[in-house]
Amino acid sequence: MKYYVKQKVFSWGDKFRIYDENQNDRYYVQGEVFSFGKKLHLYNPGGTELAFIHQKVFSFLPRFFISRNGVDVAQVVKEFTLFRHEYTVEGLGWTVSGDFLAHDYDIKADGRTVAVISKHWFTWGDTYEINIADDADEIMALCVVLVIDAVIAQANNNSSANN
Repeated sequence: MKYYVKQKVFSWGDKFRIYDENQNDRYYVQGEVFSFGKKLHLYNPGGTELAFIHQKVFSFLPRFFISRNGVDVAQVVKEFTLFRHEYTVEGLGWTVSGDFLAHDYDIKADGRTVAVISKHWFTWGDTYEINIADDADEIMALCVVLVIDAVIAQANNNSSANN
């Protein structure tokens, strides 16, 4: 299934719209504004929370927990690399590797592709296209994409603050 994650540009806190290739709203994401570490809630269009993502604060490398129904089911950990982005999704046995400059990523499980992620350039706000395998857990795949976006945004904010 193909999804698009589109960040709302003028909003208080993180807000994302997730829609399918027919422009149908499938999910939305709301971030918490005043919190330590990044916190994101993934909802269906009816307002039911499907997943909660929260960042471990005071960690050397970025680490995020994904919870469903109040239970942590996975951790997304950024690996230490220089020119590629690599993540491990503990609890699911997934790995994520991507191109540092092009923002293209593959999520794999035991050599099988779970999802392919690519960033659309020259759009108003960040937009990612995600092709998720039919047998994959789309909620978890979308959560991993949200974590990657959060890590990239934090890195960009940190580099801007240091200039």
